Amino acid sequence: MLVEKSMHPEWLSNAFVVAADGGPAVFVDSGADVAPLIEAVERWGTTPVALLRTHSHHDHVVNEDELARRYSIPVLAEPGEWKWDGLQVRGLATPGHSDDGLSFVIAEEIVATGDTLFRDAVGGGDVAAVRRSVMEVLLELPDATRVLPGHTDETTIGRERRENPFVRVWRGAEDEGTERVRVGGRDATLLVWSPDYDGNGKAWVRYDDGSEATVGGSRVERG
Repeated sequence: MLVEKSMHPEWLSNAFVVAADGGPAVFVDSGADVAPLIEAVERWGTTPVALLRTHSHHDHVVNEDELARRYSIPVLAEPGEWKWDGLQVRGLATPGHSDDGLSFVIAEEIVATGDTLFRDAVGGGDVAAVRRSVMEVLLELPDATRVLPGHTDETTIGRERRENPFVRVWRGAEDEGTERVRVGGRDATLLVWSPDYDGNGKAWVRYDDGSEATVGGSRVERG
């Protein structure tokens, strides 16, 4: 498969075009400069057939109309299966970070995960829903599957199974943490700390009232 990525310099949000060599192409999200993607389509001699939307947050859809109009292609934003001249795509519901969250499996080789699964981290939002989407949907894919996340660096399912701090705790390879912290003035226990795409870290915390949240590391007062 052919893959070209464009990343917004401030939001660090990714937009991709993925194509079968000599065949059809699909865009994934549009929150970065789309000029490199358009250039790749022309260089490869491929024909865009759809734009896949992982979720509707602004940093992933800002250039959606431009691509849809330029190529007269549909925006696919629901679970389903599609096939164009040998290029197969499956849209999987992966809510949690957003209610409309989707991940797209492309040619059974690549999965575009939006803001659900990143290298070493997961998306913020409803913790239980994100956990189900990661553990019961995405980690059911083969370890060799390339992961194209919604922000910064790509990874693989196998790497995240082995090394992602959230996944390691969720699958029982490590225990939850016990460090006491404060988040937004509330006392909490730090269950997981991980790197995150913005360099500030990400944390899963359990507040003393029993509620849980995934928050940016800059919000966590440690030590």
